[in-house]
Amino acid sequence: MKEILRTNDAVLISFVEALLTEAGIAHLVTDLNMSVVEGSLGILARRVLVGQDEEAQARRLLIDAGLAAELKPAAGAGRW
Repeated sequence: MKEILRTNDAVLISFVEALLTEAGIAHLVTDLNMSVVEGSLGILARRVLVGQDEEAQARRLLIDAGLAAELKPAAGAGRW
C-alpha cells in the first residue's frame, strides 16, 4: 500500500474517505487509535493508504477535488 495523505484534520480524512469510497478505490486509514492515545496533541497524524495499483487514480481524484496541496509527494517522482 502507498501513503498518499497524512494529516491531523479529521474532517479532511472524512472527506478523502468519502471521495475514495465513491470512486470505488480501496483505502485504509491508519493510526486512528494512536492519535487518540497521544491525546490529540497533533503529534501523530493519521495516514491514508491506497493500493499501489490505484495510487495514480486516487491522486488524480484528490487533485481534481482541489486537494493537491494535501497530498504527500509520490515516492521518487519529485512531483504530485
